[in-house]
Amino acid sequence: MTRNTRYILQFVGITYFLSWTLIGVFAFSGGRWQTAQAYTIALVYMLIPGLTAIVVQKYLAREPLVETLALRFRPNRWFLVAWLVPVALAIGALGAGVLVPGAGYSPDLSGFFQRYQDLLSPEQIERMRLDMEQYPLSPFWIGLANGLIAGVTINAVFALGEELGWRGLLVHRLSGLGFWKMSGIIGLIWGVWHAPIILLGHNYPQHPAPGVGMMILFSLLLTPLLVYFRLKSRSTVAAAVFHGTINGLAGLSVLMLAGGNDLTVGLTGAAGLATIALADLLLLAYDRFLASEPLMFGPRRPGTGIRE
Repeated sequence: MTRNTRYILQFVGITYFLSWTLIGVFAFSGGRWQTAQAYTIALVYMLIPGLTAIVVQKYLAREPLVETLALRFRPNRWFLVAWLVPVALAIGALGAGVLVPGAGYSPDLSGFFQRYQDLLSPEQIERMRLDMEQYPLSPFWIGLANGLIAGVTINAVFALGEELGWRGLLVHRLSGLGFWKMSGIIGLIWGVWHAPIILLGHNYPQHPAPGVGMMILFSLLLTPLLVYFRLKSRSTVAAAVFHGTINGLAGLSVLMLAGGNDLTVGLTGAAGLATIALADLLLLAYDRFLASEPLMFGPRRPGTGIRE
């Protein structure tokens, strides 16, 4: 077993054990998803991969954290790209959702309120409706602004807790495999890691069991974008900005949709998966034909399988 393999297995094993134990204790103690307590648990869950990566790199591998986890905060143009691409993905998923059989455009937000029927009382939904009517702008634009702000602030902080592991330690350890194979392995590990919270109702409350497979597909499709921004920016912080902004804007993809369900519409539904798959193809075309320093088709970087 190589040193790289040993450290990867240690990282994945510890991360899965701590994460899944946390969710197991929460579930067996009677905890329910979609509650304030579950929100706190989810935030802790997001921090575990990064904390584990720090422990593995600092105390087991005894390697410098800044270099191996790419923990660099100085922004460059790829930070901006990573911040804005989620806007296109959310709007694209909204447009794709309109095409899903049984779904349709809902400018009056009737579909949005319908999604809350099982979570809120009629009085709470009516209060939400009245509050939205008082907004000076369309709820879409307010949601967009809020998602962008959250994406580079609080969401990015907790997303960095994941990215130090997935796009930090794992990119460092797997870069010799080449861009696409590395992205596939990372996406699979990341997707499976979500399984316990998906089964509790995260992202797919209507279909938790099939949702596990959908979340793995989502993670596999999204990882090439995350890895690309991580490598181009030379920072896991840029990946965290992308990840945090995706989380902040996910609601936009269903805000003006009626019908459909959690498997068919939204960023994590079939509409979103199709949108992200298209983004992956555009990424490949960009890197092949437009990038001044391509990662996938240029000369190999010495000592790795990544092309640049």
